[in-house]
Amino acid sequence: MTTDTSWADVAAATAALLETAYGMREGDQAADSLCAGWTRGHVLTHVARNADAIGNLVTWAVTGVPTPMYASAEAREADIEAGAARPVADLVADVEASAARLADQTADLAPAHDAVEIELRGGWRIRASELAWRRLREVAYHHVDLDAGFGFADLPPDLTSAFLADEVAGLRRHPQAPALTLHTTTGEEFTVGAGTAYVTGTPAALLGWLARGLTEGLATDGALPHLPKGS
Repeated sequence: MTTDTSWADVAAATAALLETAYGMREGDQAADSLCAGWTRGHVLTHVARNADAIGNLVTWAVTGVPTPMYASAEAREADIEAGAARPVADLVADVEASAARLADQTADLAPAHDAVEIELRGGWRIRASELAWRRLREVAYHHVDLDAGFGFADLPPDLTSAFLADEVAGLRRHPQAPALTLHTTTGEEFTVGAGTAYVTGTPAALLGWLARGLTEGLATDGALPHLPKGS
């Protein structure tokens, strides 16, 4: 994970997602997304509510007052479900407005807040300096999840590389991680465990596999290893 991400990076990724969303026609929101069980409407609603949730953590970092991301896990799910079937225009307006609110809040962040510990959903504690990276990942991944013409290959190459390294780091921590070696077409190599299985692809293709189970554009010396859930 990197903490070098800026809120300007988040703004750029948000603008790219909104450009895709602006191109959606009424009815497109009901199509399946790459997130199992979620439509595009679910994804867009989640992106909006995540902006509000990250905003709560910004408030925590700035004020020192513990402010949870969501009122509860049940409330989070209910909000996403309730918003998923809205008209396209309402969904896009929600993403845009929530992103603007978050941008206003992050203007209050200062270097002195970087080391403040805050708590993510599920109890995982991080420093406030990681918030921009967390939001960037949400926006970029869910942009791809819309399955509306934007893929991991459309991300800036440096961002793709950072996400790929982050996914590999997460896989290495997983107790059921397969032993594999990843070769990118740009010359990078990542080893997990004993590295006995070899998988080659572009950074975007490898990221798509690790992050979303996408297999297009991959080459291997045998069957693709099974990736554990939650890696």
